[in-house]
Amino acid sequence: MSIDTTEPAATAGPPDSPPPDSPPPDDAVARLVHPRAIRWLHWINFPLLFVMIWSGLRIYWAEDVYAFGIGSWQWFAFFPDVVYETLGLERRLARGMAFHFAFGWLFVINGAIYTIYLLATKEWRHILPDRHAAREAKGVVLHDLHLSKTAPPQGKYNAAQRISYTVVLVMALVIVVSGFAIYKPTQLHPLPLLFGGYQGARLVHFWMTIGLFLFFVVHLLQVARSGWGSFRSMVTGYMIERRPATVRDEHGHDDNQVEHEVEVTS
Repeated sequence: MSIDTTEPAATAGPPDSPPPDSPPPDDAVARLVHPRAIRWLHWINFPLLFVMIWSGLRIYWAEDVYAFGIGSWQWFAFFPDVVYETLGLERRLARGMAFHFAFGWLFVINGAIYTIYLLATKEWRHILPDRHAAREAKGVVLHDLHLSKTAPPQGKYNAAQRISYTVVLVMALVIVVSGFAIYKPTQLHPLPLLFGGYQGARLVHFWMTIGLFLFFVVHLLQVARSGWGSFRSMVTGYMIERRPATVRDEHGHDDNQVEHEVEVTS
């Protein structure tokens, strides 16, 4: 990969060599898309969410009350006994609570650092949707489903990503608040009232977790669909792109020289 924008002196070459003033061939450019802090907070959050869901299932096993159905007619339970037995989640309520409360604090701390970073660096401008997001998100969905050939506008994140990431941040906040309402319903008495009581807070906590898990699955599928470059960018911070050939002026400068600069620190 080359980022050299200087033009070598014209020298005599073989008959089939391009003329000195011909545009250079396309070159690969590494563009920084994910700062180091974003990458670290992202990857720290991954094991924290895994432990939180795993330990939360242990707690839910003690009172498995939610299912789809009407009245006494139950279609199916979310987690049949075979799920608990296969994953070894039964009869370990105390262990689940210990892990859930301990890693819950780490999840809150990581989320607080992430929020402070977004505000301090103004990275939130890349995430929060604007007034055109709904219309552009429709175009993203149609393009992803191959129902439209027109690619929607793509910045650091497209409109569908910005909407989904914002929704996930709100869901994470609701999970934390409802979790505290369940954890300390007496000491933090006003919190359960926000959800209609203790059982309401538990119901909201459960459904927000299901929603977060579904987002996680879709997120992995989208990363796999977009290719190795997207995953690599969240590890290294850089996205490898092709730089179009440019014509140099009489001073030896590229017409889009500014676009050729690559940030080497993160």
